[in-house]
Amino acid sequence: MSRRCMITGKDVMTGNNVSHAQNRTRRRFLPNIQDTSLYSEILSRWIKIRVSVAGLRTVEHKGGLDAYLSNTASTKLDPALRPYKAQIEKLKAEKAA
Repeated sequence: MSRRCMITGKDVMTGNNVSHAQNRTRRRFLPNIQDTSLYSEILSRWIKIRVSVAGLRTVEHKGGLDAYLSNTASTKLDPALRPYKAQIEKLKAEKAA
């Protein structure tokens, strides 16, 4: 399972541990990825995602999962989230008609 945020795209970074004597050894910087479920009010169900805590803050700032998916271009979304966006848009169009 990859350590990549589905919202922000945060990924593992690499760098160095640097001692007082300037000895360098390689290390990894891991993002704070959480497995969580967010509720979609339009779809009336929970959607499981792997997201960083910063990604959760982004979703809440945008007004929830439905608003985030509706207002984000499909090309910028994680491929796993694109079907949910299509379902949400389809249901919105049916309710409007």
